[in-house]
Parts: sequence; structure tokens; C-alpha cells
Amino acid sequence: MTASVLPVGGLDDAPRPPTEAGAIATAAAALARGGVVVFPTETFYALGADPRSSAGVEAVYRWKTRPRDRPLPWIAASREQVESVCRLPPAAAALARRAWPGPVTLVLPLRGGAGSAAVRVSSHPVARFLAAALGHPVISTSANRSGRPPARTAPSAVRGLAEGGPGRPPLLALDGGRTPGRAPSVILDARSEPLRPLRGTLPERLR
Repeated sequence: MTASVLPVGGLDDAPRPPTEAGAIATAAAALARGGVVVFPTETFYALGADPRSSAGVEAVYRWKTRPRDRPLPWIAASREQVESVCRLPPAAAALARRAWPGPVTLVLPLRGGAGSAAVRVSSHPVARFLAAALGHPVISTSANRSGRPPARTAPSAVRGLAEGGPGRPPLLALDGGRTPGRAPSVILDARSEPLRPLRGTLPERLR
């Protein structure tokens, strides 16, 4: 397996390290070419690709050995970026104002046609900067083979994915140190009202 690792800042780093902008630009360029990137979020490490790239989407499924009938969630840079590709019904918009940035994923209808996407605005700056650099929400599924535990560090994510065997495309990892490892994001179907929980429970403060 071929893997390149670039250091970036952690969840609470301020100011950001001077190397971060270049690392994120490199990662965004890889995504735009159909590549895959491991990157930190406020929960665990994620495996990302450009959802507009069939090669990138296929690579994520291959790395994770994930069934093709399971859709891949996204992370966006901002609520504005979400609204550029998805429609936010009133109840979803109200929850987004309270919950974003943070680990709450909403299944929303796509603009301009049929279909939907599960998307959130992460509270991890690296995840947001990566989506901003790409100019579109980024696929963000846990960086582990399907059925395996999620990874809290970039090296463990790369090692776990490598267990899938040879024949996978090159991998780029943004190493932002150890992630908090809290529960995965809550997921709600926000395409109609009332919102329907699909995974986890909203904290009391967001209800």
C-alpha cells in the first residue's frame, strides 16, 4: 500500500501551524483528481473523496470494503456550502443553526433533481478547511474497514485500511494528532417533518 502523511493542526490548535494550508491544498487537489484522503474530525478519522468523482467514490468503497448499497455521508465547510447543494426544510434549518458546527448529520434533499445526501458541518477546522478548499462537501465516512472500530489517530487509520489487502489506489493522510473519539455523529432524516432519528440521540441542549 502507498500512503503519504502530511501533518496538520489538531482540533484546538490556534493559531494553525504554518504547514497546514499547504497540506490541505495538496489534499484538496488529490480529491479533485479522484483520490482519497484520511483526515481528522471532531469524533474520529474520516476517509474522504469528492462525491462528484466516480473514481473517488469507488475508491472509498474499495478501501472500506463497504457494500455499495450503503450511501456515504458528507462534511461541508459551512451551512452556506450545504445550502449550495442541498435544500434545508424549515425544521432542518432551525436545527442546523443550533447544531452546526458539530456532530449532527442531516439527510437532506439535493438541489436540482432527485436524491439526497447525509451532511454535516464539522467542528474540526481541518475537516472544514478541506471542504472549503475543494469547493464542495467532502465524503466523510469513518476511516476503517467496514465492521472494524473507528480510528482515533492517522497511523491507526492507515494501518487498519491497509488490512484490506493490495490493489487499492494511493492514500493521502492528514495527521492532526489524536481525535476525541466521542460517539459517531447523530444522524436524522430531515427531508420531512418531524425529523426522524436514524442513529443516536440528540443532546438535550439541541432539542
